Amino acid sequence: MHNYQQQIALELQFWKAEVMKKPSLMNSMATKVQGKINSYIPQKVHDAITITIKQMVKAVLFGSEITSTDLPPAEMSLIHREALVKAKIASYCKTGAAEGGITGAGGFLMSMADFPILIGIKLKLLYEIAALYGFNTSDFRERLYILHIFQLAFSSKKGGQKILAQMENFDQKLLLLPESGDQFDWQTFQQEYRDYIDLAKLAQLLPVVGAAVGAVANYQLISKLGKTAIMSYRMRTLNTSA
Repeated sequence: MHNYQQQIALELQFWKAEVMKKPSLMNSMATKVQGKINSYIPQKVHDAITITIKQMVKAVLFGSEITSTDLPPAEMSLIHREALVKAKIASYCKTGAAEGGITGAGGFLMSMADFPILIGIKLKLLYEIAALYGFNTSDFRERLYILHIFQLAFSSKKGGQKILAQMENFDQKLLLLPESGDQFDWQTFQQEYRDYIDLAKLAQLLPVVGAAVGAVANYQLISKLGKTAIMSYRMRTLNTSA
């Protein structure tokens, strides 16, 4: 077990170094392109999207059917927990790919419907991962950590680096966290999320190729979220066991 902890601690350090690297030229170009696209969208549309995402995410975060996820036995080993987490991620990747393929094949309107469905799938996965690592998601502060993971996975390079810094030594910051979701920066949250997925999923709206693009994009997005969640909970689990 000690060897396993050393192995994943090394993987964690490599992952952190990757997150903290300077943005690549391609990353910077993509950010500029997305910024240009956003400038053409009326502010009232941005406001409407912000409200929609805020209400949807809050509903998932505070829904009893999500927050009541059962915790595994406390004595379960870390290697066993992570095996279950990886199996769960693989299952959700397949679910997301199937959903993306169906909505992508259905044309523009069904592809638009894919966005809220995909958010729900991702957040449910994060709740299950949190429980498998032994964290009680009935605690609002743990749900805020889940939001941080979501942001980290789907933010720009610069935004992700800022969020990672906020997540470091998270257990020491618990008492300083806000007591309600109303204090959360929803505008930045939805903007970063949309900016990340737009370029990956715009082709899903196209006829013929939409189904294939939707399936692949959803699979990759959920896979990325799963890896981010594993590393995020390793930060806390390894600190606790150290």
